Amino acid sequence: MSVKAKILLVDDDPDIQEFMTYNLEKSGYEVSNAYNGDEAIILAESNQPDLIILDIMMPGKDGIQVCEILRTKEDLKDVIVTFLTARGEDYSQIAGFDAGADDYITKPIQPNVFLKKIDALLRRANKIAEPKAVKTFESDFLKINFETRDVSVNGENIQLAKKEFLLLKLLVSDPGKVFTRDEIYNNVWGSDVVVGDRTIDVHIRKLREKIGGEYITTLKGVGYKLSI
Repeated sequence: MSVKAKILLVDDDPDIQEFMTYNLEKSGYEVSNAYNGDEAIILAESNQPDLIILDIMMPGKDGIQVCEILRTKEDLKDVIVTFLTARGEDYSQIAGFDAGADDYITKPIQPNVFLKKIDALLRRANKIAEPKAVKTFESDFLKINFETRDVSVNGENIQLAKKEFLLLKLLVSDPGKVFTRDEIYNNVWGSDVVVGDRTIDVHIRKLREKIGGEYITTLKGVGYKLSI
């Protein structure tokens, strides 16, 4: 069986490590294991995984702290990070996205759902390509370079997490168009990725904080549009 991708699994519970490693390796993934935050950072830098599965609740550095550190490193800022959490959505989902996570998986883990999500995240990441014909976008207040992922608002550079950038890229692809929640899910996360109901709301909130709330309009019960 050919190896699909490299995955770094970070969890301080040996039983969960063994369970998930078995299922991932059986599906053809190459798995490395870390049992705490410091070890995760070292292995991520040395192994350069395609995806990191990161438990939130760990002794020492927790998953949120580890993700924040990884996102500061140039060679890891775009690696796919999905959290493992047994906590309620109100904390772990919002805090995870704020830290730069791409998704989250809730314990207890169901192998078939777990593997489908991992496979979908990796396939979607491989499908995403920056536009070739259109390399930049520019309006009165907003400038985007799709090749370098540089974004500036009113002349000030801002930093966007990967999903925030993809969401903005979708909105600017047709300014004034109302993108439905289904369209956003399909274009940013992929139609076969299962995410929580608040996922879009959290990312819209973060994007508004960074580019200005007046530029993103909500049509209640329909979706969102960029007003420029």
